[in-house]
Amino acid sequence: MKQNPLQAGIPWQIFRHVVLMGGAAVFLLPFVWMVSTSFKPADEIFTGGFHLLPQHWAVVDNYTKALTEVPLLRFLLNGAIVCGAILVLQLLVALPAAYCFAKIHFRGKRLAWALVLLALMIPFQATAIPLFIMLYHVHLLDTTVALIIPFIVSAFGIFLLRQSIMGVPDDLIYAARLDGMGEVELLWRVIMPASLPAMIAFAIFSVVWHWNDYFWPLLVINTTDLATPPLGTLFFMNQEAGTDFGPLMAGTVIITLPLLLFFLSAQKRFIEGVTLSGLKG
Repeated sequence: MKQNPLQAGIPWQIFRHVVLMGGAAVFLLPFVWMVSTSFKPADEIFTGGFHLLPQHWAVVDNYTKALTEVPLLRFLLNGAIVCGAILVLQLLVALPAAYCFAKIHFRGKRLAWALVLLALMIPFQATAIPLFIMLYHVHLLDTTVALIIPFIVSAFGIFLLRQSIMGVPDDLIYAARLDGMGEVELLWRVIMPASLPAMIAFAIFSVVWHWNDYFWPLLVINTTDLATPPLGTLFFMNQEAGTDFGPLMAGTVIITLPLLLFFLSAQKRFIEGVTLSGLKG
């Protein structure tokens, strides 16, 4: 008897789901442990054995300390301002640049595109010291501007949006020009709506990257009031008692929550944007 193709594929489907759930568990375990630790009193955090749930709950104490011992809400506001400003400026630069690379022919286009791809391969840490020295000479260290300026131009944003705009039909652009649209109006009324999924996908990448950035704020910020959320976690360290891990994990949960909500709210558009951006090369 011939085996039903659906039945033949069942073992593979089971195997695939087991592997996917195993991978998900590996990635989720640190977050589950973080939440668990934020519920425990100090004397239970380093006790022997595996105890996911605390024997004595310290939720109110840990989360109250996280919100009162350091200005955590101020750090969250700083992170929102920095990430929002960076994202808006990145899109203002990346969208027109991506449109030019995708739909406009100009002299030196191949060289310019090669430089964009080269910029994707250079880690930010390689340029951090020259940027630091530059900001020192223009007296911008220890300011919010210092957290924003180095990230205004995003090679990844230009690349991702260019891949999306490549999928916009040329006939649509020609028709818009025949209707009397200038390049700026065409970009605003035709290209931007068509690129919205890719823009949302890039927004998630950008916000997550800069919200979690610890390296650059540590270099350029010395004032507590200007600290971003990851840098703010340093202030949970007590000189006498060391790091207070309960409130630290509670603060980390609070810092992570906005990113989680942001991703869940834009998940569908994110997947759509990443998928469609890979259709054209």
